[in-house]
Amino acid sequence: MKDTIYRCEICGTESDEENPARWIAIHCNDAHLTVFKWTTEAAEAPGARHYCGEAHAQVYISRWFESYCGGR
Repeated sequence: MKDTIYRCEICGTESDEENPARWIAIHCNDAHLTVFKWTTEAAEAPGARHYCGEAHAQVYISRWFESYCGGR
């Protein structure tokens, strides 16, 4: 069985392990954003977003706040 490959939402880097070290999963909607240390459960949840590290997760978090807070 082939391991799942995840792709970073910012740079497109693909994971090469089942549980990539330093990767981050984010679950969000219009009002809530939750950041998870990498687990298979967090990564495979419906709507999960995947980031290859803290820097790219931070890019998304900043964009999310700008979008959410800017719409008020």
